[in-house]
Amino acid sequence: MNDASPSTVILKPAALNQHFDFDVTIVGAGPVGLALAGWLARRSATRELKIALIDAREPEDSIADPRAIAVSHGSRMILEPLRWPADATAIQRIHVSQRGHFGRTLIDHGEHGLPALGYVLRYGSIVHGLAEAVHATRVHWFRSTSAATPVQEQDGVTLPIETAGVTRRLRTRILVSAEGGLFGDQRGAQKAGKREGESATNGADKGADKPGTRDYGQTALVGTVSVSTPQPHVAWERFTPEGPIALLPMGGVRGADYALVWCCAPDEAARRAQLPDDEFLRELGAAFGGRMGRFTHIKGRASFPLGLNAVDTQVSGRVVAIGNAAQTLHPVAGQGLNLGLRDAHALADALSAEGPTTLALATFAQRRALDRRLTIGATDTLARLFTVDFAPLAIMRGLALTALEFVPPVKTALARQMMFGQRR
Repeated sequence: MNDASPSTVILKPAALNQHFDFDVTIVGAGPVGLALAGWLARRSATRELKIALIDAREPEDSIADPRAIAVSHGSRMILEPLRWPADATAIQRIHVSQRGHFGRTLIDHGEHGLPALGYVLRYGSIVHGLAEAVHATRVHWFRSTSAATPVQEQDGVTLPIETAGVTRRLRTRILVSAEGGLFGDQRGAQKAGKREGESATNGADKGADKPGTRDYGQTALVGTVSVSTPQPHVAWERFTPEGPIALLPMGGVRGADYALVWCCAPDEAARRAQLPDDEFLRELGAAFGGRMGRFTHIKGRASFPLGLNAVDTQVSGRVVAIGNAAQTLHPVAGQGLNLGLRDAHALADALSAEGPTTLALATFAQRRALDRRLTIGATDTLARLFTVDFAPLAIMRGLALTALEFVPPVKTALARQMMFGQRR
């Protein structure tokens, strides 16, 4: 939504005027940008950091968003000091299986001594809580403001912004692109139905993947469904030949509401998006199976294309990309937003400890490299491995899922990577 991406930075000699409007300027007021602003503001008392937050929307636009998003227990731990939504639904068990083939694994919160593995909440709820936390600080929030191409200098960055038709230039020591545009022309986050932490493609032809990009040839259908025989606090990841189907518990009456993510071929997604509700629910039941009885209701249907877009490096001079500006992932395993929040938390640590300097950004990039590589690699592998309809491979997948039940250390390591990532 904004054009502040490291790839478009122009390097120029140091300006004669050494005045800075802000120490850190954050472009994007989604959950990742808001969390970074909140963490920095809480920790900047000793350094007196001047922080700006820029977003093309009004906060109310995001707060009203009813769509569901998954947050790991590790993300809850780092978000709680800011604000945690009261309407979050706990995920206490995750059931992973493949449709039509043997093999399944169960991940239970009791195995890890945690109150929950993760949580499902409305996108608007998490934005509302974080926005309130930021409002209570001295962060300067530019609303309904667009950002253009930044210009780097030796000691800072000049960023043109426009509010209500009035253009001005801000000078900042560090510029953070927290949402929206990726390096170059990879603007996947702008696709219809896109939320922070979810995936989109840049329109490349399937098979024309470049390093850090992939077109999965899939579209995700999302919405909220109700079932006749709910299993409260259980999340489902059901792999089918078309793609994964995820059902995330959202509470509701008798705990019968679930957030749906149904990945399938683009043509099928387009057809299903036009089906009457009863026909849509009938096809969903045939694809998912009868483990929770019948699907009885669907609301809020939307769709978006699936792809991987990830930058090679998060730092370019004094500009740093986090969240959707650094990577958009396939929604399998729900890792996009959690990875972005870990980006923001690590960046807040580095800037608070070392100040708004290039050294702080170098420290941040070094600490984030392993977690990004493992999380992006795991998500990409799952998205591809479980969508190949080849009988011998299906048997191997079933054996792998079953083996996890008999090798607890491996299952624990995988679960903790999904919940907490790699922190250094």
